[in-house]
Amino acid sequence: MVASRTILSPSVSSSAALLEANRRFYDPLWEQANVFAPQRFNTWPLVRSLLGSSRARLEVAPGLNPRLPIEGTRFVDMSRVAVAKLLARGANATVGLVDRLPCVDAAFDLVGAFDIIEHADDEATLSELYRVTLPGATLLLSAPMHASMWSSFDELVGHGRRYEIGDLLSKLARHGWSVERSAVYGMQPRSPWLLHFAVWSFRHRKRRAIWWYTHVLLPVAALFQKKLVLAAGMIDVAKVDEVLLVCRRQEPRPGA
Repeated sequence: MVASRTILSPSVSSSAALLEANRRFYDPLWEQANVFAPQRFNTWPLVRSLLGSSRARLEVAPGLNPRLPIEGTRFVDMSRVAVAKLLARGANATVGLVDRLPCVDAAFDLVGAFDIIEHADDEATLSELYRVTLPGATLLLSAPMHASMWSSFDELVGHGRRYEIGDLLSKLARHGWSVERSAVYGMQPRSPWLLHFAVWSFRHRKRRAIWWYTHVLLPVAALFQKKLVLAAGMIDVAKVDEVLLVCRRQEPRPGA
């Protein structure tokens, strides 16, 4: 089995360097962006189905693209820019890191962690998500698949790794999470030409690229998203670029 891909760039050789690389990419992006309503993503039917049984919910590192409702959700993000804009929309948002959450133990029964563990110390993040959740809590988590699919786009957007499914499931299990349902996920362009063009644009025409992303590409991509099709257990991810997992907090905590 191939292990999850480790950080590639010599300039991103530690968790601290990865964090700084993400700040450099996302703060300018959020400076020009507005909050994108969670109802516009294909995850909304799934989220809506879980709200009735949830009393307290958290979303980590949403940037300005939250998937959980703005009202009634606690948000934690490293970006002061994103947090300020979420607060302006009436959100309960706090600056913080996903591997050191500013939350008390056993506080939430529904957590969203979309497009985040590949950007951070994943072991510490999964451990923290277990710490702040109640027994039986639901975790909605997405992750990019397959080291062989690594591209310059991954490096551009601050990924530290891609996962082989066995490695991802093992990490989840070590930190007390089991997979109940899964689905194909993601809005990354599938065309290699578009990926290369996006990377070139962000590196050489950054302000213009950010404007096009926030005002044109994201709304159009959201409009043409495919319906999220969830299956029981783990789907076959052999040809899947990114996966969405509906996870359940297990008891007792491993190693406890």
